[in-house]
Amino acid sequence: MATNTDPPGAWSLVVPLKPLARAKSRLGRAVGEAARPRLALAFAQDTVAAALTCARVRDVVVVTDDVAAGRALSALGARIVADAPGAGLNAALAHGARQVRGRRPAVSVAALNADLPALRTGELARVLDFASAFPRAFLRDAAGIGTTFLSAARGAEFRPAFGGPSAARHLATGAVEIALPGLDSVRGDVDTGEDLRAALALGVGPHTARLMAALAPAGDR
Repeated sequence: MATNTDPPGAWSLVVPLKPLARAKSRLGRAVGEAARPRLALAFAQDTVAAALTCARVRDVVVVTDDVAAGRALSALGARIVADAPGAGLNAALAHGARQVRGRRPAVSVAALNADLPALRTGELARVLDFASAFPRAFLRDAAGIGTTFLSAARGAEFRPAFGGPSAARHLATGAVEIALPGLDSVRGDVDTGEDLRAALALGVGPHTARLMAALAPAGDR
């Protein structure tokens, strides 16, 4: 049954995740094809775990058709929603937001990338606090081209436009850019080996850290 009992400032986050066999294709060149899907899951686990510890976050909904990933992320406390549209990233995000608002029509919703292994709870809280002041807001990725976070406050239309130069698209649709300093962990999505090195320098979460340690050559451990 739908309710409207969420306290002011509470957010539902929608996290999209491709089937692991297809996730992070560009990362395979840096870490090897065998490690790529395992890292994609570890990134998602660290992202979801950090998000769930943020006091501003009411719940995290992961949109995925990957059974193994769904099981692992459900164990952390996420709610898993099948990618019923099967029509790409933005359709998956819109579907997740509809699932959230079908239960709680007035809730504030935000999309968060699944590949933020260095995510810091305090930085996410600052992003959500800023976003609370606007109908829609977004955060550019570290490269300044894409988007790692898009919000729609209570009563606002979600309108995700991820993929490629999505920051410019979100700005053009009227979303306010979050230009606060010190948000490296929320901007730091990982698509390439260079991105992974940057995340490791920031300090990744335990799932990614354990996997990277296991993948390291014996002489580097």
